[in-house]
Amino acid sequence: MKKLLNDWKGYLMSGISYMLPVVIGGSLVVAVPTIIALCFGVTDLGSYKTGIWHLMNEVAQIGWTGIGLVNLVLAGYIAYAIGDKPGLAAGFIGGAFATDSNMGFLGALVAGFAAGYTARWCQNHIHVGEKFETIMPLVVVPLISTMVIAILMGVILKDPLAWINSSLVAWVKGMVNSGVSSVVLALIIGGMIGSDLGGPVNKAAWMTGNILLAEKIYTPAMMANVAIAGIPLGYAVATLLFKKRFSSELLDAGRSDWFMGFVGITEGAIPFTLMSPLKLIPINMLAGAAGSATTVLLGAKANIPPVGGIYGFVTLHNGWAYLIGLAVCALIIGVLAPLAVDFTVTNTEEDNADDEDDIDFKFE
Repeated sequence: MKKLLNDWKGYLMSGISYMLPVVIGGSLVVAVPTIIALCFGVTDLGSYKTGIWHLMNEVAQIGWTGIGLVNLVLAGYIAYAIGDKPGLAAGFIGGAFATDSNMGFLGALVAGFAAGYTARWCQNHIHVGEKFETIMPLVVVPLISTMVIAILMGVILKDPLAWINSSLVAWVKGMVNSGVSSVVLALIIGGMIGSDLGGPVNKAAWMTGNILLAEKIYTPAMMANVAIAGIPLGYAVATLLFKKRFSSELLDAGRSDWFMGFVGITEGAIPFTLMSPLKLIPINMLAGAAGSATTVLLGAKANIPPVGGIYGFVTLHNGWAYLIGLAVCALIIGVLAPLAVDFTVTNTEEDNADDEDDIDFKFE
């Protein structure tokens, strides 16, 4: 069972890794013309039918098209991870249908896994003569796997999954629009981002925020972005405030983390966290949760797909609150991490120190 769960996690992470550039590219292409328009006092690009703002709207629509491909790409590459290229067709079709039929992210997951496992079963159990081997990946596997998806998604699960997805979206919208619930959501997402720094829990929180972009719910992505940028910034601040508590290697890593935080790469905090995970992971989670919650409490809100990193404040309503949230996140780590851990001591030295403390009994 453990192996199966690890396999599923790997397939899901593979789909997410292919989905990342689609979400990021689409969000940026929506954000850039929208920000330019806002600088000139234009709040609704869609109302222009001619001129430069109409052209800006056309560019933004391409970005929306990219965001609309999220479920298709996720399902397709989960299927690819399981069943290789023959699973792609059914995965893409199932993901696209999940979007069109309002089954959303859940439908994409079901489609990806069903298409992948069906494609794998076909390749392992359907055998043809050598002369006809080329038709297997081109005709037989796509036909059977797509038919399975058509029956499963179009007939059996369409209404239940659409209802579950609609209920979840309505619930998240309610949380985002409610003061207390919005803060709770921010605490959860921020804490998850800080938990394993690019691992499955971190990616689950990131994906929760970004998959909702397709549902036109943008604020959860902003909550994730605060922690994503704030945590590596925290270690950069720590190396600035407490230089004597860091080795020369980690001081260099701290300088790199200014850039990591600026663009929003949580993995910049990994070299520091590995020094003492049991002490630093809770600090990372506390900082991420506090930063995200502070941003929400101060009234930041995303009305368009938010951009990550420090510069993400330009895509938000009350962007100054985003910057304060980043500062809170960074300062918590910048102060607490060096007080909790001496970063000049290597893991090897700590192990040797532990060995020296052991009592050695000898009987001769």
